[in-house]
Amino acid sequence: MAEDADSKKELSGTQSAAILMMLMSKEEAASILSRLDPEEVQRLGEAMFAVSDISQRQIETVLDNFTTRARARTTLGFDADKQIRSIMELALGEERAENVMARITPVAHTTVLDTLKWMDARTIATLIENEHPQIAALVLACLDPVVAADVLEQLDDGLQPDIIYRIATLDTVSVEALEELERLLLGQVSRVGSTNGGGANAIGGAHRGGAAEAAQIVNNMSDGEQRLMKAVSKMDKSLARAIEDEMFVFDDLNDLDDRNLGTLLRAIDNDILVVALKGAQEELKSRMLGCMSKRAAEAIEDEMAERGPMRVSEVQEAQKQVLNIARKLAESGSIMLGKGDDYV
Repeated sequence: MAEDADSKKELSGTQSAAILMMLMSKEEAASILSRLDPEEVQRLGEAMFAVSDISQRQIETVLDNFTTRARARTTLGFDADKQIRSIMELALGEERAENVMARITPVAHTTVLDTLKWMDARTIATLIENEHPQIAALVLACLDPVVAADVLEQLDDGLQPDIIYRIATLDTVSVEALEELERLLLGQVSRVGSTNGGGANAIGGAHRGGAAEAAQIVNNMSDGEQRLMKAVSKMDKSLARAIEDEMFVFDDLNDLDDRNLGTLLRAIDNDILVVALKGAQEELKSRMLGCMSKRAAEAIEDEMAERGPMRVSEVQEAQKQVLNIARKLAESGSIMLGKGDDYV
């Protein structure tokens, strides 16, 4: 009976993958792990420990599901490079086929930037601390925001605003720029780990950075956000405002405690609040109304109902006004936003 109960427990995709990995040879499992990102490796490794106590029926279920899905897929793409090469050689001859294949085969090298993802923040900071801030900005923009924030905090305080400014103003990065970055970092990275190099084309010209990316990095810093944003504001006020807009969005008001939320609501004109709440998540809307008197909350709800559907642009503008009021209250010390003792 216990085994029947276990077999009815639905396993997650990660747990199922972990079971399959445990059934493979070490070489096969290692080959798969080598193709995963660091976070995926960690999640899968944790799941492999967690599924050590698993029933035979659950193992059979995982194998059945895997077999069913595998059969549903075609084999057209398996070993495609060998098939394409054979066709090219037959049509063009061996030498000409080799030239064509060199141009059309997708790059499969491990890039220096891929290698950085496996390093700890201190090591990455050491690699880029003496490079030009634009290089540091590009590296951080290619990292997970949590790791990028950790790296940024380990760099000199005077460099941080410049790097964030450059991340926020990054856009599409050319393949040539990525290749240059690879060349600059390759010698240093080789001291801490090997890489095949020359793989900038694997990540190609892509969108990197921007205000949203910069905001994610600053949001993940353990402290110093206010100091950093003040410095960026001195460099470019409009850019600093764009980053702040991404750092603190309307739904983040749900993180305020009732006292701070109540103080904010008392500072907002009802006409603005009615429009802003039109686009709020239900949880935040309920909390805001709950911080008001019953009569005031009913008045807001009645007016929202009377207004009917509204343009998204109108709602966004009203929410932006609410956030501006929240920032001004935070700057004056009337309310507290964000993490710990920092203010937005």
